[in-house]
Formats: sequence, structure tokens, C-alpha cells
Amino acid sequence: MSTQVIIGIIIAIILVAAILYGIGFVMRKKNQDKLHELEKRREALFDLPVLEEVDDVKKMHLVGQSQNTFRDWNQKWTDISTSSFAELESQIFEVESLNETFRFMKAKAAIVDAEDTMNQMETEVEEVRNGLKELRESEERNSLKVQKALDVYEELKQKLRDQGEEYGPAYSELQKQLKNIEIEFTQFVTLNTSGDPVEAREVLEQAEQHTYELEDTMAKIPAVYEELNKTFPDQLKEIQEGYQKLLADHYVFPVENFQGEIDRVKKRVQTSLGDLEKTEVHTVEVASRDTASAIDALYTVMEREINSRGYVFKNRPVVEEYIQHANKNNHQLLIEIDHTSQSYTLNHNELGKVRGFQQEIDELDRQKNVLHPKLDNHEVAYSEAQTFYKDAYKILDDVESQQVEIDNSLRELRQGEQEAQQKVEQYEFRLRNLKRFVEKQRLPGLPGDYLESFFMATDRVEDLSKSLNKIRVNMLEVNQLVKECETDIKGLETKTNDLVDAAALTEQMMQYANRYRHSHPEIKAAIDRSLSLFSKDYKYQAALDEIGQALERVEPGAFKRIESFYFNNRDLV
Repeated sequence: MSTQVIIGIIIAIILVAAILYGIGFVMRKKNQDKLHELEKRREALFDLPVLEEVDDVKKMHLVGQSQNTFRDWNQKWTDISTSSFAELESQIFEVESLNETFRFMKAKAAIVDAEDTMNQMETEVEEVRNGLKELRESEERNSLKVQKALDVYEELKQKLRDQGEEYGPAYSELQKQLKNIEIEFTQFVTLNTSGDPVEAREVLEQAEQHTYELEDTMAKIPAVYEELNKTFPDQLKEIQEGYQKLLADHYVFPVENFQGEIDRVKKRVQTSLGDLEKTEVHTVEVASRDTASAIDALYTVMEREINSRGYVFKNRPVVEEYIQHANKNNHQLLIEIDHTSQSYTLNHNELGKVRGFQQEIDELDRQKNVLHPKLDNHEVAYSEAQTFYKDAYKILDDVESQQVEIDNSLRELRQGEQEAQQKVEQYEFRLRNLKRFVEKQRLPGLPGDYLESFFMATDRVEDLSKSLNKIRVNMLEVNQLVKECETDIKGLETKTNDLVDAAALTEQMMQYANRYRHSHPEIKAAIDRSLSLFSKDYKYQAALDEIGQALERVEPGAFKRIESFYFNNRDLV
């Protein structure tokens, strides 16, 4: 082997050794850095004031579930500060040993395990600290809650001592309840000090509940007692005195036993005072609402009778006069119906209705004659008389309204007859004018349907005249005939105008068509047919259609032009 080869091998070995050393140095440095970071995290975790926080919470003398929760967190911290820290120390020592002996890969794996342990410890310590913080804050809230309840208790105690008269018969029971609450707070302190946290918490919760319940009760009692001791008695006294005065003034009450109602309300007030003595506030409140309603009802009865008296004195003579007035009107209306029925047929049971009015008026008069002696002898309540008068007004108003309606309808019969007579004259005049108008046209004859309409209208007017000349005129029949006459004559007038216009236009068309008579055979034929329809059959519209269509075929537009000229110059044609 040559010297150069040997030198090359030595250099290669040196290079490999150098590279391996460099890699080892880098890996050792990385592991050393991670180890240093772990040391810093361990020291930071160890420096946390967890032990002080545990001692702070321990000094709070927790009870019940709070104490159990604290024991759990304390035990967890003890486990972390002993076994977990010891395990971490062991893992860190192992990393240092592996790193120093150049077992870098194992050291790297050991570092990962140590970091996992570190992460878990940090998480658990955070949980412990948060748990202790929540306990501390919760206990502070509970302490404030307990202190608030104690403050309320002291306020209630002071209020009962300073304002005892406001609680009336409930004073003794309230004192007793305050004493029981004091005993509960004392029992809580004793149990908490002696180390019975569960029972202490139960007693405290009862004391707090009873305190706030008593606060609510005491807040309601003064107003309730004011009603029972002052408001209701004053109102009942006023009602009793008013009732006696009204009796002395000869008032009669519709309530069967008004005094008994007053006595029942008084007894209800006494019962409520008994319930208040037992501090049964809800029962008292419900009863007081009923009592207030009962007192309002008593006031209402008295006020209604007082108001009714004035109404009765004012309206008594008015109702008497109204009944007499209605009776007089009904009597006159009966006479008018009898007189009218001799000349007219009455179609709406006017007589039956007026007889019904008389029965209503007679019944009101009978009731009035029964009521007024009782009023004079103080045997009936004014409110009952007021009700009768108001009902009487409604009945009499309705009767009078219908009396006026019937009276107007009777007057309208005469007026309607006069108007119908005038209509007959107008219809006869219009028919005569139509007849003269048609005769003036000197037509060769009149179509049968026109004559039928003319005679039908004439007969209808004749029927109307006969109906008006009957001994007893039926205006329903007359009015119907008037409508039919008007319809017939209007229709006849339209037919007359149409007939005359058709005849005149036919003549105009034939005169104009003569110019084509010799040059257009079809015009000559149309003129002949139209002339036949006009002169022999008296079908003027058919004659117009015949000549008009033929002329329109020869000279388009001629028909419309002649028609337009005719209607624009009808008076000249």
C-alpha cells in the first residue's frame, strides 16, 4: 500500500470523526437547550403561589359542598407537589445523564417524556388554581349573601321595634318569627364552628329563606292593616250612617237584607284581622279584594237609589203625560183609519198594528197605576220605578214613531190618488198626440204589432182610470198600473218614432233610387218590392231595408248619407 493511500485513509477517518463530533455537538447542544427550557418551566411552576392560595382558602372556614370541593383541590395540589414534581426531577436527571454519555437519541426521547409530564403538570396546576379561585370568589359571594341576609334581619328587627303599631295584631307573630330566625343564625354559627358543614349549610339556607319571606310579609302588612283598621271601618261607618239616614227619608232598598249585607262585610273584616294576627297575608289580601268589592257594591246600591229618586221625581209627570199623549194619538189614528178605509184598501194591517199599540199603551197605564200608589206609600225602590220609566220611554217612543209612520202612509194614499189622477190625464193626452202625429203622416196603413201596442196602452190607461173610480181605491194596484202605463206609453212613443222614421226614409230612398231605375234592373226590382212592402203590407222597416241594401250595392255610402241628412233635417222633410 502506498504512502499516499495511507495518508488519504487517515484524512478520511479524521474527517468522519470531525463530522460525527460536530453532529454530536449539535445534538447535545439542542438537548441541552431543551433541558434548560424545561428547568425554567419547572422553576416557574414551582414559584407559583399555589400553597399561599390554598392557605387563603383554608382560612375561609368553608362548609358543605364547598369544603368537600376544597379538599379535592388541596389533595390534587399535594399530589402534584410531591409525586409529580419528583417524577419530573427524575426525568430531568435522566435526560442530563443520557446527554452527558452521548446517548443523544435516548436523551431526545426522554426530553419528550419530560415535556409531556411538564405539560400535564402545568395543566393540572392551572386547574387547581382556577378551582381555588372559584371557591374563593364563590365563598366571598356566599359571605356577602349571608351578610346581606343578616343585614335584612337587623333591619326587620329595627323596623318592628320602631314601627310596631303599623303591624297591628301581627306584631306578636312577627316577633316570634324574628326570634326563630335569630335562633337559626345562631345555630348556623355553632354548627359551622363545631365542624358540621353539611347541617350548617342547611340551617343557613333555612335562615336566609325565612328572612326574605319575613321581609316580603312585613312589607305587605302595613297597607293591609291600614285597610282593615282604618279604610274599611270608615267606609262601613259611612255606609251604615247613610243607610240609616236614607231609611229615615223613606227610601226602600231593592236588596232583600241590606243591613245584613253590611253586617256580613263587617264580620269579614274581623275575620281578616284574625288571619292577619297569624300573618296569613295572602289569605288577607284575597279577602280584602272581596271586601273592597262588597263595599263598592253597597255604595253602588245607595248611590243608585239616591240618583233614582231625582230621576223619578222629574220623570213621573212626564211619563204620565206621555202615556196620555200616546193614548190620544192612538184614538185619533183609529178614527183616521176607519175614515180612510171607507175610500181606500189598506194593505199593511194598519188597523191591527194600531190595536196592538193600544194594548201596549193600556199595559203601561196599568203598570203605572200599580206603581204610583206604592211610590206614594214608600213600598217600592226608586231604582225599580226608574227602570219602569226608562222602559216606558222606549215603548212609547217606538209606538209614536210607528203611529207617525202609519199616519203619513194614510196621507200618502190621498196624495198618491191625486197624482195618479193627474197621470191618467197625462197618459190620455200623450196617446191622443201620438194618434194625431201618426195620422198627420198620411201613411197607407199601420202594422198589426203597432196597433196592438197602441190598443194595449189605451186599455191600460183605461184600467187605471177604472181602478181610481172604484169605491175603495187600492193604491197598491193603482201604483202598479201607473208603472205599467208609463212603460207601455214610453214603448209606444219609441215604436211610433221608429215607424214614422222608417216610412219617411223609405220614401227618400225610393226617390233617390229612381235615377238608377232604368240603368240598373236590380234597383227597379228593389223599388217594386219595397213599394209593395210599404203600400200593401205596411212593413216600413222591411221596405227601408230592401231599398237601402239595393241602393248601397249600386252606390256605396248612399244609404248613410241620405239617413244622416234626414235626421239632421227632420223638421224640413
